Amino acid sequence: MPEATLTSPREIANGESSSPPAVEVYAIYGVEPEVQAYAMAKYSRSALSMKESLKEISQQKAEKFLNTFYFQYGHRSIADLAHIALAIERLSILAAISVADEQRWDGQERSTRYQDFKKSGYYTPDFGDDRQARDLYRQTIANLFAEYESLSQKMFEYLCSVKAKPAEMKQEAYDRTLRARAFDISRYMLPLATNTSLGEIVNARTLESQVSHLLSHSHKEVRELGELLKRAATSPAYNANHDSLRRIVEQIRSVSPSLADQAEQELLREVRVAPTLVKYADPSLYEIETRRELRQAAAELMGDTPIASAPVVDLLDEDSLEIELATTLLYEHCHYSYRQLRDALGSSGAKKRQEIIDLGLRHRGKHDEMPRAFCAGQQFRFDILMDIGGFRDMHRHRRCIQIGQEFTTKHGYDTPADLEAAGALSSYDTAMQAAARAVDDLSKRASPESAEIAQYAIPLAFRKRTLFKMDFAEVVYISELRTKVPGHMSYRKVSYAMFEAIAQRHPELKQYFRVTDVNKPVDLLDR
Repeated sequence: MPEATLTSPREIANGESSSPPAVEVYAIYGVEPEVQAYAMAKYSRSALSMKESLKEISQQKAEKFLNTFYFQYGHRSIADLAHIALAIERLSILAAISVADEQRWDGQERSTRYQDFKKSGYYTPDFGDDRQARDLYRQTIANLFAEYESLSQKMFEYLCSVKAKPAEMKQEAYDRTLRARAFDISRYMLPLATNTSLGEIVNARTLESQVSHLLSHSHKEVRELGELLKRAATSPAYNANHDSLRRIVEQIRSVSPSLADQAEQELLREVRVAPTLVKYADPSLYEIETRRELRQAAAELMGDTPIASAPVVDLLDEDSLEIELATTLLYEHCHYSYRQLRDALGSSGAKKRQEIIDLGLRHRGKHDEMPRAFCAGQQFRFDILMDIGGFRDMHRHRRCIQIGQEFTTKHGYDTPADLEAAGALSSYDTAMQAAARAVDDLSKRASPESAEIAQYAIPLAFRKRTLFKMDFAEVVYISELRTKVPGHMSYRKVSYAMFEAIAQRHPELKQYFRVTDVNKPVDLLDR
């Protein structure tokens, strides 16, 4: 076990001189997540060292301890100490966005920039007996994938025609770079149904919260994914060393069968990464009932009011806390801008606003955390309307409070600038308009969850509204990082607009931003 021993010029507590005590620092390896959590939790309940604790702990002891302190006494911070790695493969992009919608989440998803998605396949919802709807859905997805493949190649050829390969650049690097640029454009065609894969490393408390949230989701695929995550955490895990360890056991068996049996029991035993901490994760009735009531409240407040036009980035004015809470609670459950909702609530009176805040907490149970909408009071709040593909990149900024609206075609779609020059604009518009008609048709079907099912056919080009709340440091970070030349033009423009909004409102702070001007020409080979 790797160790580092440091010395510190300190004296013992009674004031008598002594040799400096040694500070031990060592990494831990080969311990199940829940056993590790138990061992670390014992620091506050025992004088034993980590090594001593691990020697005396068994999985049974860990389970008993966690059942007592985590579930009975509610010491939930213990689960922060158990970190779990999970792979989630062949889920839709729509579901992947839901999985990643955790502020304490760490993970990576397949990149639409560096991978060709034409062979990834797609998710097909359950249409029941509605064969006509299923056929329309499949045809719509097939058309989008065909256009995606065609556009990828067309844009690659166009980019090659406008940017010659430098003599010192290898052909492979040149092709790879321009194909990535082409995928940046063709990804607009990908539907939310597109299959993707992701990996996550989360602590057990985050996983428990994530599973509960997924089990409470409005989409059936996402609810089923919650069950699969729960099962993965409580079932035997994949052992990457299983085959090599099996060969070692068999070699031992040729010499000593009895020793091999002991080796097999120790080396090849089944390990469950979170058999205790996640087993009670269930759907949140609080979340389900609150979502239903707030949707109804938003619909009643706004009625048939048309959605007003809004800028891509709107830096919001300061509100009273009551107005911010009520507006944010409704924001997630409709497609209106924050400003339009706030104006409606502003004229509805204090009693109406209080009723909406009450709806957000009415069903809260003893152990339910407040919804994200109650994370209020940040200085900088941006109502951002951008394409879904660009949103997926901005979604990674977890220091923000993000309140997202559902996917829709109501806000139209983005059109990359190079399409017309490449001769691809007409076919692009035709594909987008056909997809929008299909989404509208599918959403009106009589099948269960028809509105949710229809969202899978929405291409990433269509716009999605999200409320981003943050402090000054995060505004600077996003503006600096996301305006850099290698980035996608979609989020480069959004992050630059965030900078411009701050610079206009707080000109004395402009000097502290180190942004890249998105209006300057970009070298296509600059990655």
